[in-house]
Amino acid sequence: MQSYNIYLCGVGGQGIGLLSEILLRAADYSGYAAKAVDTHGLAQRGGTVISQIRLGKVVFTPMIPARSADLVVALERHEALRGLQVALRDQGTLIYYNTVFQPLGVRLGNDIEVSAADIEAAGRQRGITVYQVARPDIPDPRMQNIAVLAEIHRRGLVPGLQAAHFLQAMEDLLAGTVLEANLRLFHAP
Repeated sequence: MQSYNIYLCGVGGQGIGLLSEILLRAADYSGYAAKAVDTHGLAQRGGTVISQIRLGKVVFTPMIPARSADLVVALERHEALRGLQVALRDQGTLIYYNTVFQPLGVRLGNDIEVSAADIEAAGRQRGITVYQVARPDIPDPRMQNIAVLAEIHRRGLVPGLQAAHFLQAMEDLLAGTVLEANLRLFHAP
């Protein structure tokens, strides 16, 4: 593989940083050369959080050029649409958690809330494969990132990454009952 670009986006507090670190470590465990960068902005105030991961030997910077991500991973619908529009290449793949953290414009009535249908339509126009994740059964909404990670693994969305790589990365970063709960979710059908 020459390179594989993963763009992650969400809202502060959703776990983009943890998800990004798991993916980065899993890539490292698989033997990939990897570069990554995080942008947190006003994350503590519900602002956008972005992580970029580039895999491959011919990658010299962690920054993904506009519209050249192979995979966009989003933890919120508005961020999913934005990531699709600004980061994802034509015929790329988008996976997102179907939840909404209403941006200020929506709360004020100036903007319309993004729907799953809006995301599907935008994807169809550019030949993008869209996967939606929704797990109302998870015990803690902070685990939505692991629900998405499990689906990334199930669908093989990052070439070369196996369950063992993801599990080893999770064991590096989580411990005790938090690790146990997240492992159960990762393995759940």
